[in-house]
Amino acid sequence: MKRRAFLSAAALGPLATTPVFSQDRGAGLHLKITGLKTFVVNVGSVNWVFVKIHTNQGLTGLGEGSVTSKEATMAEAIREHERFLVGKDPTEIERLWQAMFRYPRWRGGPVLNSAISAVEIALWDILGKAVGLPIYRLLGGACRDRIRMYVHAGGQTPEEAARNALAVRERGYTALKWAPFEPLQNTISARDQVRRAVARMEAQRKALGNDFDILIDAHGRLTPVVAAEACQALEPLRPFFVEEPTQPEDLDTLAWLGARTRVPLATGERLFTKYGFADLCARHLVSYVQPDVVHAGGILECKKIAAIAEAHSIEVTLHNPQSEVSTLASLHVDACTPNCVIQEMVENRAPWIKDLFFGGALRIKNGYAELPDRPGLGVDLDEKVAAQHPYKPVNRQNWTWEDGAVADS
Repeated sequence: MKRRAFLSAAALGPLATTPVFSQDRGAGLHLKITGLKTFVVNVGSVNWVFVKIHTNQGLTGLGEGSVTSKEATMAEAIREHERFLVGKDPTEIERLWQAMFRYPRWRGGPVLNSAISAVEIALWDILGKAVGLPIYRLLGGACRDRIRMYVHAGGQTPEEAARNALAVRERGYTALKWAPFEPLQNTISARDQVRRAVARMEAQRKALGNDFDILIDAHGRLTPVVAAEACQALEPLRPFFVEEPTQPEDLDTLAWLGARTRVPLATGERLFTKYGFADLCARHLVSYVQPDVVHAGGILECKKIAAIAEAHSIEVTLHNPQSEVSTLASLHVDACTPNCVIQEMVENRAPWIKDLFFGGALRIKNGYAELPDRPGLGVDLDEKVAAQHPYKPVNRQNWTWEDGAVADS
């Protein structure tokens, strides 16, 4: 007689939906993928790209694959996976990830990896719903009680930067990030970049005092020489880190910079999978790595990246300028990963966005997020609201140097 294994709603407690366990031992959950649907939602300056994966038992999983300026391409890249996924067991997440990554032969880059990430997040959402548990509890369980968050705040003048920073603290946060190396009138001057950035951060530090963390994002806009000058000038102001001080392609440039500053360095939002982080961590080139769950390969891949970093005493602060889907996926990684120390989140979106998602709002108190407690990812997409805000092509800003040459933006 075959043994039967199932979990009842009573056994799962208040977190449970009706679980799908009702199978012979070893026979799986009897779930099969029947199709997927993508959504591109315009939210002003960017478009968000989502996927819903459907199964034969009515469970759906939600994922995100937003890539700035390439959203229409992203939606098609996600759809390319449908012909492979249909008929597969959505709970075999590692097997499906390996197949999506390896079978097509062409690997890497933001589009291919973000498409895999979107699917992978949705698969975890299905599995969590199937067993009635939040995703992080399927990845080892909580290693912390709450998750420290930071939001964004800048300003065009020292006075505005200080005022906006104080407003962040008044909302209960203990850290903020901003990108002070933007140009004036779309033209970059290296001299002005450093001078204006330092002046505005000095105003923030004076207003906030020493018990508030300020994170600086250079966005890869600085040449190596200017990056060294900027980091040295910022040292007395004690930034939490300087993010992407150099372009990600050349690790030796990062090593050169690290030898010339005492400011903690961070990078990783434009690196992909464990392979993109292995050498960076082995050489101890940064104090913080910043994989993005939407780009780096998904939830489990970010856990693997964090494990590589942990083995080299490097901390993790997941990159996350996207939607609530990305934020919750990041929080599930943070909840069960010991070296995830602070989490990025974008707030102050358009008022209608609160209607785009339903099922489990983020709960933040005194600058910390509570651990997600709903099955799966913990949020769903309102397709009717999404349809009211269709895709609109958006171009990033076009910046130049003073001689007209193209600059990084």
